[in-house]
Amino acid sequence: MFIWICVMVAAVFVDQITKWLAVIFLQGGEVIRWPVVDLFIQFRYIENRGAAWGMFSDQRWVFMTFSTVAIVGVLIFMFVKKPKSRLLNASLSLIVAGGIGNMIDRVFAGYVVDFLDFTFMDFPVFNGADCFVCIGAGMLILYLVLDTVREMRADKLKKEQAEAEKKEAEEKGDGDGEQ
Repeated sequence: MFIWICVMVAAVFVDQITKWLAVIFLQGGEVIRWPVVDLFIQFRYIENRGAAWGMFSDQRWVFMTFSTVAIVGVLIFMFVKKPKSRLLNASLSLIVAGGIGNMIDRVFAGYVVDFLDFTFMDFPVFNGADCFVCIGAGMLILYLVLDTVREMRADKLKKEQAEAEKKEAEEKGDGDGEQ
């Protein structure tokens, strides 16, 4: 469990450092562009007072309550169930770290600092914590798909073994009667 706590702490640290840098270098409205990077992403400062993509602005207590319940719930699951899957633990750690990163902003600033802006498509400005939540969610979906496939294979194997045992028992039963 120690490694996953370290992952969470490191991700929150990276998120907060990048947001701090965005405040220092971008808050005045400046957009940072680099020739090659500008093809994909640019850096610009946005204060997001809502949820994802600024929806439901100025409802921070709703988000804080929901986020707190979700973060605590995931942490309880991780500490009580102690999942053995590294993929599951990694995904949950990233989700928690992203939630904590944005929660820190909401608590101390009243808004979330966003600064990553895709240039190749129309997409809302986001931050490191958002990346961690999305990557963690993607990994969680992958885990659930792989786990479901594993369970289906195990069920199929059990069914095949049960059928083989039944057939073997029937054959032994038929063989006993002929002697």
